[in-house]
Amino acid sequence: MSEMNEYTPELFELIDGEGNKKNFELIDAAELNGEQYFAMIPAIEDEDFLNSDCELVILKSIFEDGEEILASIDDDEEFVEVSDFFLKRMEEAMEEFDEDDE
Repeated sequence: MSEMNEYTPELFELIDGEGNKKNFELIDAAELNGEQYFAMIPAIEDEDFLNSDCELVILKSIFEDGEEILASIDDDEEFVEVSDFFLKRMEEAMEEFDEDDE
């Protein structure tokens, strides 16, 4: 098998406010306005993944008690700016992918 066909996702186990654990796959990361942000999708954990929602989760790196954690973005304006940024990058990547296929 060619090495070009091998893919190993970068997975993160995240814990929500209620203590539930779920795996997410990192699809993009960027620094904007001096802050680090991460775009993730739920990791494929079973064969029914094609029927599940694949919503984009955007998190911000913050430091709490000297430890880096990923947190939701509470400010609506900041969230819109960051999500628009990631969506535009994904659209551009898909356009490049489509052009490479032709």
